Amino acid sequence: MAADRQPKKVLRLVLGDQLDAHHSWFTQVDQNVLYVIAELVQEQRYVQHHIQKTVAFFLAMERFADRLELEGHRVHHYNLDQTAQFLSLTEFLAHCVQAHEIDRVEYQLPDEYRLRQQLASWQPARVEVKAVESEHFYLTEQGLKKQFKAGSAHRLEPFYRKMRQSFNVLMKDGSPVGGQWNFDKHNQKALPKTVVIPAPFLFQNSALTIQARLDRHGIKTLGQIGSHLIWPVDEVQAEALLADFCLRLLPNFGRYQDAMTSRGWSLFHSRLSFALNSKILSPKRVVDAAVAAFEQVDSSVGCAEVEGFVRQILGWREFVRGIYWANMPDYAERNVLNAEMDLPSFYWTGDTRMACLKQAIDQSLEHGYAHHIQRLMITGNFALMLGVDPKQVDAWYLGIYVDAIEWVEMPNTRGMSQFADGGLVASKPYISSGKYIQRMSDHCRTCAYDVTARTGEMACPYNVLYWDFLDRHRARFGPNPRMRLMMNHYEKIPVLERDQIRSAAQTLRQQLA
Repeated sequence: MAADRQPKKVLRLVLGDQLDAHHSWFTQVDQNVLYVIAELVQEQRYVQHHIQKTVAFFLAMERFADRLELEGHRVHHYNLDQTAQFLSLTEFLAHCVQAHEIDRVEYQLPDEYRLRQQLASWQPARVEVKAVESEHFYLTEQGLKKQFKAGSAHRLEPFYRKMRQSFNVLMKDGSPVGGQWNFDKHNQKALPKTVVIPAPFLFQNSALTIQARLDRHGIKTLGQIGSHLIWPVDEVQAEALLADFCLRLLPNFGRYQDAMTSRGWSLFHSRLSFALNSKILSPKRVVDAAVAAFEQVDSSVGCAEVEGFVRQILGWREFVRGIYWANMPDYAERNVLNAEMDLPSFYWTGDTRMACLKQAIDQSLEHGYAHHIQRLMITGNFALMLGVDPKQVDAWYLGIYVDAIEWVEMPNTRGMSQFADGGLVASKPYISSGKYIQRMSDHCRTCAYDVTARTGEMACPYNVLYWDFLDRHRARFGPNPRMRLMMNHYEKIPVLERDQIRSAAQTLRQQLA
């Protein structure tokens, strides 16, 4: 009797950030399995995205669907013209179940809380629903739960060392290669004028068809794009970008990874984050390639360079994922500093006389990209010291960057950048005066403001807000041993000058309100 039964018709949902052709789903071709990839209105309207971000995901989804078809799989790729009538993912899935007479729906666990909750709560009649892991990260879902606890502070360094040991990365005889775990102190050099910045390896993916589709459906975006998209949208392109990074950029990546300059926008950074976060490339593939470049005979890649890169992926990327899933959904409401100000309008236009902010924002609007120090110590630092509502900061970062997906964006923004989580990610707020920016960039040379002044009409706003932040939050951060040096400097400022700083900060907030 069992042999006479018709095989079940299975729908497997592939989300836009699940474009992993090496997932176990695809090891066998089964004509009873239908893979569904869809552009959805709900994903374009929960936040306003950079035009390059939307085009990158849509193009990557198209390429992925084409690849699966070439490999013999049954695939339906739905674009906005076909899905615009459906206001939600589950409404669209219900339509697909009926249209294709589906018996079972399978999906990979989403990496965003809202999507995971949406699918978990969907209970269609007479249809099985099964969730599987994405198989993308180093740590499994269960492994993540063992490492992270809700409401507890976690620190990167011990986690990173465990990951190095567990996955045997840059290890030799049980000890770290190079004799130390972390070369961060070697990776904080400003960029000398004599260093030639290599031209970034860019792609020429046609963007016009998707732009027309977005216009047709009234999808509002931000930022700029030409006729072509520069980001990798399939595995072949992503592998080419990875190879270029290991050959041309990795030898100088570590030492200049924190540097900022007006001479270039990508410097020695890999720009692989979109390919990673859409799962076109796996983190293991990227780490293995970097380590292999380091281990080559007569390699030009130093230990500090490869360690700094590995730390970002094997360490930080896995770490923020753990923070996110251990603390959601409460994490999205954290605002321990009670920051309530609106994000200044120049974050959307770049219309500011502060040279460092203008460069970072203009670059973000033009390319949908900024490296980690621009995000942390320029745009993030300013918003933190100004006292901007972290929800608005979240929305800006989530929208403006091509690589921004909530699981990685929110802990970076609300935790590391804005200290809104009260120290779950970082032991202190990452704030700085203009002095740090002057040391790590060439922006201050052409800025309208005086980076050496903390009072006066043309005093660097970072200086004003830095000392004002310490004043406003001295009760909270005074006892923090990592803030002691900062607070000691603040306490040496004459009372009259403190009043002037306080007044200048108030005026600045009024001007930016």
